[in-house]
Amino acid sequence: MSSSSTMRRWPVASVMGLLEEREAAARVRVEELQAEADRILSELSAAEAVLERRAIARVELAEALAAPGDAADAAVQEAPEPVPTAKAMKVPVAGSIVPHFGEGMTVEALAPDYRRIVELVESGPEGGEGVSAKEIASGLGLELVPAKIEGVRSKARRLAERGWLAVSPSGRFTPRQPTAGVPAAAGKPGGRGDGS
Repeated sequence: MSSSSTMRRWPVASVMGLLEEREAAARVRVEELQAEADRILSELSAAEAVLERRAIARVELAEALAAPGDAADAAVQEAPEPVPTAKAMKVPVAGSIVPHFGEGMTVEALAPDYRRIVELVESGPEGGEGVSAKEIASGLGLELVPAKIEGVRSKARRLAERGWLAVSPSGRFTPRQPTAGVPAAAGKPGGRGDGS
């Protein structure tokens, strides 16, 4: 009997070893893909910065080439009260560039998909633990597959790079820390929004 029980344990141990090898190989593959995703996100960020600079240059060139009367009228209209970039923008559209956060800016300066991410993070759990990309994707009603989660993570990182959110070393996203000159409840009378 002891030999038959030994025979039964041996294949189980062999199967466990095989599964451990496969798990280790899968872990290595995940790490390789994560490194590749980080590299791609870094390149994407650099490409977006180039795109943003070129878009700004195009707008400035168009303003410079405008008829002299139009340029003078525009200068007179802007002189009395400088308008923050967020208010000067028309309605942001999906795929538009994420502006750097500045004093007086609100989430209205962001395209709808980025605005929803900021609002979800700001309404996340108290205590500063933050929200994961998977939790954000779930809050957006997206299918919880790796591609969708990585897309959300990319957008949230872009928001963090431009000052709209903060990101912890563990990769969780938290609301940005208010600066000394900006009241914590700026643009949010009554707490969670005024319904507008």
